[in-house]
Amino acid sequence: MAQGSRQIQSQAQQQIQTLSPQQILVVKLLELPAVELEDRIHAELLENPALEEGKEENVADEYSDGDTSGEGMENDANEYDSLSDYLTEDDIPDYKLQENNRSKDEQAEDIPFSDSTSFYEILKEQLRERNLTEHQHELVEYLIGSLDDDGLLRKSLESICDELAIYAGIESTEEELEEALCILQDFDPAGIGARDLQECLLIQIRRKKEEGMNPAPILDIEERIIRDCYEEFTRKHWEKIIKKLDVDEETFNEAISEITKLNPRPGASLGEAIGRNLQQIVPDFIVETYDDGTINVSLNNRNVPELRMSRDFTEMVEEHTKNKANQSKESKEAMMFLKQKMDAAQGFIDAVKQRQNTLMTTMQAIIDLQRPFFLEGDESLLKPMILKDVAERTGLDISTISRVSNSKYAQTNFGIYPLKFFFSDGYTTEDGEEMSVREIRKILKECIDGEDKKKPLTDDELADILKEKGYPIARRTVAKYRQQLNIPVARLRK
Repeated sequence: MAQGSRQIQSQAQQQIQTLSPQQILVVKLLELPAVELEDRIHAELLENPALEEGKEENVADEYSDGDTSGEGMENDANEYDSLSDYLTEDDIPDYKLQENNRSKDEQAEDIPFSDSTSFYEILKEQLRERNLTEHQHELVEYLIGSLDDDGLLRKSLESICDELAIYAGIESTEEELEEALCILQDFDPAGIGARDLQECLLIQIRRKKEEGMNPAPILDIEERIIRDCYEEFTRKHWEKIIKKLDVDEETFNEAISEITKLNPRPGASLGEAIGRNLQQIVPDFIVETYDDGTINVSLNNRNVPELRMSRDFTEMVEEHTKNKANQSKESKEAMMFLKQKMDAAQGFIDAVKQRQNTLMTTMQAIIDLQRPFFLEGDESLLKPMILKDVAERTGLDISTISRVSNSKYAQTNFGIYPLKFFFSDGYTTEDGEEMSVREIRKILKECIDGEDKKKPLTDDELADILKEKGYPIARRTVAKYRQQLNIPVARLRK
């Protein structure tokens, strides 16, 4: 060891927040929609013999008169928890909220609903098939949840980086997110995860090249058109492109013909093609509105089994408890096994209860904030609402609200809606009135529907009209809303 070198040890206190196994279980159950919860409960019933299906009687009364204060128990008080931990009134599974878990006409199970945004779940299925690190899996899954309904990613990676740190507690760099995005862009259908239309088309063209689809020279021309002449392509300046790429007109027309077959909205088309045929949505909530203005919300738990502690297990635990003084090593090990299974069973029952309570609290807050919509069913009545608004009203964490709103559906008098439908950004007018972006898009569509089709309105003209109506929105924002409405530019509306 070189002279003068020293090793210095120091102590430092650091607070690290970690989730307990019970909290992790609650979080996982919270993310599950109704159908998947049913599967998860059945799997737990098969795995844990201390848990069984059925309505529990009040077993506390049966054992309340038993003598559990013998000398042997006092000596071994620290070795085992008291049996009374398991034999309380809490064993009765009130989480099902039976008095309020169905609509009046029992229609929930008969209403099929095709999911136009089913591509989220389809992408998650593809994610599960990939061999990724846990960190990569988390990043790709978050990116999937950040996609717009058309399958494009319009948030910047920088903002997603911040969201991950604040809401999910996941530290990442933009480079790691870029790598995760490349993984996502390799999913089907081609074009998913693109950050704009140009990237979406390029991904599809390059996928066709990889798969050997179409003659390679034509695909090369397609790629050059979108990569090097995208502005001219959007303006339909064909002559400029032909001259710039030095190709003959026949080859160019063939390439353009192939480009027009590409899908500018891969997510929406996947939902239309697959969701309608394969996926039926079972609503998690049933929201009923009555003529007197009363709004009733209930959980749709029609196929979720009730849970109770196994009577056989409780009897075995009591038998072991009475004979603690004469237990062999094998008997003590058996007792520990029984206790672990009962701990797990009670923990699972508690987690299901907490899930149901959190779901009801969140849905009630959404109804309170969007009451006009639930009374009238008019989309324009939806107020600006973000996750933070519901979190503040419920006292829950934003990440919890996000988990509840993801892949959950509510059946209302006006149809079945994903919970994400009720969330939208806000916009403040010149008069200080806060409006939903959804309402602004409605006004924009009305302007375009009423335009002179021989001389359609440009984005600049639309921005001026909206400004006159009290919405000083930039031209690029008008263009974004127009694209979200799937309305082409002015020259294509003639």
